[in-house]
Amino acid sequence: MTLVIIIIALALIFDYINGFHDAANSIATVVSTKVLTPFQAVVWAAFFNCVAFFIFKDHAVANTISKTVNKEFITLPVILAGLIAAIFWNLLTWWYGIPSSSSHTLIGGFAGAAIAHALSQKGITYSWGKIVESDIILSTILFIFLAPLIGMGISIFITIVTIMRNVWARLGIIAVVTFLTILLFDNFESSKMEENLQKFLKVDKYKKEVSETLAKKEANPNDVTFLNAYNTAKDKLDKALPNYNKIDALVTNFDKLGAKAIAKQAADSGWLKDIEASRLKDDVRNANDFLVLEAKATSDDKIKAEYSIAKEATEKYKDPLKKYFNKELSLDSTMVALSAIYPIAEINKANVKKKIEGFSIEKALAKDIDKADNSMIVWGIIFTSILFSLVYLYVEKVRTPTAFKVAHMFKKLQLFSSAAFSIGHGGNDAQKVMGIIGAALIANGNMQNFSDLPNWVPAACYLAIGLGTMSGGWKIVKTMGTKITKVTPLEGVAAETAGAFTLFFTGQMGIPVSTTHTITGSIIGVGATKRLSAVRWGVTVNLLWAWILTIPVSGLLAALVYYVVSFFVK
Repeated sequence: MTLVIIIIALALIFDYINGFHDAANSIATVVSTKVLTPFQAVVWAAFFNCVAFFIFKDHAVANTISKTVNKEFITLPVILAGLIAAIFWNLLTWWYGIPSSSSHTLIGGFAGAAIAHALSQKGITYSWGKIVESDIILSTILFIFLAPLIGMGISIFITIVTIMRNVWARLGIIAVVTFLTILLFDNFESSKMEENLQKFLKVDKYKKEVSETLAKKEANPNDVTFLNAYNTAKDKLDKALPNYNKIDALVTNFDKLGAKAIAKQAADSGWLKDIEASRLKDDVRNANDFLVLEAKATSDDKIKAEYSIAKEATEKYKDPLKKYFNKELSLDSTMVALSAIYPIAEINKANVKKKIEGFSIEKALAKDIDKADNSMIVWGIIFTSILFSLVYLYVEKVRTPTAFKVAHMFKKLQLFSSAAFSIGHGGNDAQKVMGIIGAALIANGNMQNFSDLPNWVPAACYLAIGLGTMSGGWKIVKTMGTKITKVTPLEGVAAETAGAFTLFFTGQMGIPVSTTHTITGSIIGVGATKRLSAVRWGVTVNLLWAWILTIPVSGLLAALVYYVVSFFVK
C-alpha cells in the first residue's frame, strides 16, 4: 500500500509540474497582447483549469492512458519508473524553455518502463506489440502532427472569417459551421452512450467471447468442450441483445428523457434483471479482496491457480444474489450462501454487506449513461458563436470600425477564448494523470475497471494542475508568446479558440493530445495568415524536433529508471 501512496503522490507532483510547464499554453497569448498581467493570467487560467472538473464527465482520455500498456505488464514498479522519468524530462525541458509535451512524456515513460519490465521477464525476443497497445501509441504519434495541423487550420479559418468585409457573410458562415459542429458533437455523445451501454450490459464482453470460442470451435470441430463454450457464450449474447436494443432505443432520446428517466424505465420494464445479479456479483467478490488476488496473479505464477479457482467459484455468486433480489433470501442468509460458495474474510464481511444493501441497478445505469453527456460543451460552442456574432455586429453596425476599436473589442474577447482553452487544457491534461493513478489502483487490486475510479482522483488531479498553472512557466511563456510570431488580440482570440475546439474534439474521441502542440499550431496558423515570413520557422523546426524526440527519449529514460527501481522494489 505504501508504494501505491508514493505513486499517487508522484502522479500529483507530475500533475503540478504539468500545470506550470503548460501554463504558457493557456496564458502566453493573453500576456503577450497585454490583456492581462502575468499574475492575473495565471490565476485566470488556473481557475478555468479546475472548472473542467464539472464539464468532462466521461474521462475518455484518462481511460485511454490507463490502457496504453497491456494489463499483464502493468505493475507498480513500472508505473513508478514511468513517473520518475516523466517528471525528470518535464523539469529539464522547462528549465531550458522548451515547450515539449507533458502528455507524450507521460505516455513515453509509461510505455518505456513497461517494455523494460516485459523484456526482463520474457526475454529480448518477446514481441513488443504484445506489451503496449499499438493502436493507442500509433494514434498518439499521429496526433503529434494532426493536433497542431487541426489547430492551425481552425485558427486560419477564424482569422479569415474575421477579416472578411461583409459582416452578413461572416454571420452566415458562423451559423453553418456552428450547426455542423453541434451535429459532430451530438454524434460523439450518441456513440459514447451506445458504447457505455454495451459495456454496462456486457454485450461487448459476450461478443468477444462468442468470437473467441467460435474460432476455437472451428479449429477443433471434434472437441465437445469448445462447442459447449461457444454455445454458452452465444446464449449469453442472445439474452443480452434484446434488452440492449430496447434500452438503446430509449438512449436515442436522451436529450428529452435524461439518464434517470431512461434507467427507471429500463428497470421498471425488467430489462435489467438478467444483468443485475451479474454486476453485483463483481462488486461482491471484489469487496472480498478478489482484485488483490487478481493483481498478484499477474506477476506470480503460483497465485494464478488460486486466482483461477476463486474466479470459477465466485461465478456461482449469481444464484444467491438473484434469490436476494427476488426476496427469497434475507441479507444474512445471502451472506451465508456466499460464504459457503467461497469464504468471505471476516474483515470484509461488513464491506460486502454494504455493497449488497447499497446496490441499485437503476442508479448504476443512469451514471454510466450520464457520463457521455457533452451538453455543456455544446452550449459552450453555441455561446461562443453567438458572442462572436454579436461582436461583429456591434463593431460593424453600431460603432464605426477602426483599428483601435476592433483591437479593444478583441482584447475583451480574449478573456473568453483563454478561459475556453484553459478548460480544454484542464480536461485534457489532468485526465492523463487520472489514467496513471487509475492504472496503479487497478494494478494494486483496489478497483477492477477504470469506470470504478473514485471521485477523489479527478478532484485531486484538477486541483493539482490548477495550482501548478498558478505557479507559471515564464520561460516557455516567452517562447510561445513572442518567439514564434508576434500576436495581436484578434490573432490571440483566433489561436485560443482554435486550440480549445481541438482539445474538446480530441477529448471526445478519447485521444491524448498535447496542448503544447495544439496551441503552437494555432499560433503558427494566425501568423501565416499575415504572411509566411511572419512565422519564425527556425524556432518552429526546433519545437518540432522536441515533439518528435519526447516519446522515445522519455521511454528510454523510463526503461533505465525501471532497471534501477527493480533492484529496490519488487
